[in-house]
Amino acid sequence: MSKLSTSLGRSGNPALTSEVFNKSITSQGEVMTLQGTVNKTTLSLFLLVLSGAYTFYTENFDFIYPGLIGGFIVAMITIFKKEWAPITVPIYAVLEGLALGGISLVYDNLFPGEGLAMKAILLTVSIFAALLFAYKTRIIKPTANFKLGIFAATAGIAIFYVISLVIGLFGGDYPEVLNPLNGGFMSIGFSLFVVVIAALNLVLDFDFIEEGAEKGAPKYMEWYGAFGLLITLVWLYLEILRLLAKISSRD
Repeated sequence: MSKLSTSLGRSGNPALTSEVFNKSITSQGEVMTLQGTVNKTTLSLFLLVLSGAYTFYTENFDFIYPGLIGGFIVAMITIFKKEWAPITVPIYAVLEGLALGGISLVYDNLFPGEGLAMKAILLTVSIFAALLFAYKTRIIKPTANFKLGIFAATAGIAIFYVISLVIGLFGGDYPEVLNPLNGGFMSIGFSLFVVVIAALNLVLDFDFIEEGAEKGAPKYMEWYGAFGLLITLVWLYLEILRLLAKISSRD
């Protein structure tokens, strides 16, 4: 079991595996620190929120697809060229923010007056803070079995989403559990499950970043660690937004 969990990495996040740090360890130059990663994560989130606020408050939907597609391309570049992270991660944050601002506006327009976007932001921040506290105080311990379970669940969700996307592109029926206007109990239950898995990925990301700092990974890996956290937070926010929409559709 230990060998299997090691091979899967310490995080369900595809951008964060233990091999990433193992291949980047250096004995020269500045090294990665926890505080440095916190600073880079804070700056990345600031850029994401700033660009998201721009598209949201200007009611601009035009950046949704350019942001999503551009963000995906930059994310792939970052994964394969980790040393470019100090440049690509801020760009990724801005592009994702432009897309998220437009997506958030769509949800707010679907349910006017309910402030779904703000509720989703507050819930995302609260979950992040709660799990960081739980991790630092060791209330939640990322054991080998815990990591393996989260990896399996995350992979399963990803496969389900990809299959659903392919079916939709070829004219098939999109699964109703993914419909944000479906307020059925099964649909809401599915979203709750996904939110829990996305949230628990944060614990594994914290553990992964801590390992990188302990091993003395190169300085640019602070940006890469921030990138991994950003991916998880964006996923968590979107799933919470979908869940809130499903709950509101029952009213």
